[in-house]
Amino acid sequence: MPLLQVKDLEVAFEKEHEELVFVDKVNFHVDEGEILCIVGESGCGKSVTALSIMGLLGQQGRVKSGEVLFNGRDLLKLKEKELDQIRGNEIAMVFQDVMNCLNPSFTVGNQMAEAIRIHLGYDKKKTKEHAIQLLEKVGLPDAKAVMKKYPHMLSGGMRQRVMIAMALICRPKLLIADEPTTALDVTIQLQIMKLLLELRDEYHMSILLITHDIGVVAEEADRVVVMYAGQCVEETDVHSLFKKPAHPYTEALLQSVPTIYGDPARKLKSIPGTVPENYQELEGCRFADRCSYATKECYTKQEYHEVEPGHLVRCWKGLLNNDKQ
Repeated sequence: MPLLQVKDLEVAFEKEHEELVFVDKVNFHVDEGEILCIVGESGCGKSVTALSIMGLLGQQGRVKSGEVLFNGRDLLKLKEKELDQIRGNEIAMVFQDVMNCLNPSFTVGNQMAEAIRIHLGYDKKKTKEHAIQLLEKVGLPDAKAVMKKYPHMLSGGMRQRVMIAMALICRPKLLIADEPTTALDVTIQLQIMKLLLELRDEYHMSILLITHDIGVVAEEADRVVVMYAGQCVEETDVHSLFKKPAHPYTEALLQSVPTIYGDPARKLKSIPGTVPENYQELEGCRFADRCSYATKECYTKQEYHEVEPGHLVRCWKGLLNNDKQ
């Protein structure tokens, strides 16, 4: 049984007295010890999906239907107090905007100590020791000094490491990392991603990694879910995704980034247009207006189906059929 299983998840937000569906019948699972990447452009519903799992949608959002099964328990049916026993303990999250997630009014030590006392109930001495051990675990030199600093006194990479350290307080079974390398330079991005891999191996922890960076997917993922306009459009293992993508959107993403081993003369291609607004009103393929393969069939309802064992795609054509026109 998968550690996490999301079934037919549908999430809506209220906007100007109108309910808009931002996540439409999303399905995926995360196995124990694996890294699943959810990839797609901004506005595709990746972060909303993650917040739904954690029960952090806020007052304007609600889950209309579906299930989020964690170790067989539907998180959507739990009361807030029951969910609080899982959040932080068994499922932890590293948020995208680190500066706004850390309280600027308190030192790193104070913020870590509060979380440790709430979840683990340690005394003051053991709390401090545990916090220092975690900061050292995520590669922060002179952890004692870091404990005394405020978030604005740390670099972006250091703040991200602090967030990861806080997420590891209870050795969670699942870590959700939402764009963990946003606004970091390339060298620091590499360090953070390497750290996540090391922690996965050490803690035998599953990771749900949300990103728009195909390069991160290639380095980190075991399996990949491609999202577009609130829907899953492709799911497969990482090797199949890069070797033979089945959805035109996936192919377009791969053609828009440079590769080390590819032809140096290859011209990168941009994807015309943008993710459509109010995409819940579109009956057919939501990528059709940007797709070079689009035909009249693309404007009818597209089923999410298996084209090869373990390889799902929401496209009537399916590029694996080698039926490109």
